[in-house]
Amino acid sequence: MLFLDYVSEFIWFYRACNILSHFSVEMTYITRLTLSHNRLTSIPPNIADLENLQVLTLWNNQIEELPSSISSLSKLRILNVGMNRLSVLPRGFGSFKSLEILDLTYNNLNERSLPGNFFFIDTLRALYLGDNDFELLPGDVMNLRNLQILVLRDNDLLAIPREIGHLTNLKELHVQGNRLTILPPELGQLDLIGNKQVLRLEHNPWVPNIQEQFDARGAQGVMDFIRSDQYKYFYGRQEVTTGPVPPKRNKDKKLSRRTHQSQCGS
Repeated sequence: MLFLDYVSEFIWFYRACNILSHFSVEMTYITRLTLSHNRLTSIPPNIADLENLQVLTLWNNQIEELPSSISSLSKLRILNVGMNRLSVLPRGFGSFKSLEILDLTYNNLNERSLPGNFFFIDTLRALYLGDNDFELLPGDVMNLRNLQILVLRDNDLLAIPREIGHLTNLKELHVQGNRLTILPPELGQLDLIGNKQVLRLEHNPWVPNIQEQFDARGAQGVMDFIRSDQYKYFYGRQEVTTGPVPPKRNKDKKLSRRTHQSQCGS
């Protein structure tokens, strides 16, 4: 157990293959805490006592749940709990007041894992949900009006909601490695093409006319196509026509990638 009972502005506890499995906190002025690459299985509820905490990094542990009190960290701007074992988020998780960057990559989350207020974090600028188990992205994502980066790569997504068009500040969208066949025309309202923008669409089982555009001109071709009246008509027909559901992707790749990234050095 690591017991932190001194005042510090920054605490960094990182070492490959650590044996740290628990920690207690009794600090007031700490602003940054890094506990990556350890064996933590839980976070103490009194984490909320770190009232000045701005950055909390818990990457690559064995955390299965987060305390509901974590959203009481009113000054927290960056929360990284990627590469853990989360399958559900606590009720009230969307109550953060200042959170700008949230990384939940490499967990076991899906659309049923999210509390009702998850998409009410209106300060959020970057949301990383890659390498989870999402099949659907809730339409409530439209509430994240300040979002600039949305990463959904390597899930099981079958559809992107039409409400995505409300994210007018979005500059990066990563949906590669899913089960997507079509895209909503509303995606064409976003500014995702250019030197400072990123749109990743590869490794999806697109319908032929989208795949042809992607093969010919990449993301630019796809965006031009989904803005066309021809595509809007096609999309409307697809919505009322139930086609075969693409099979789930082989998760061995996800597991091997996760194992590789979590390996400890000697």
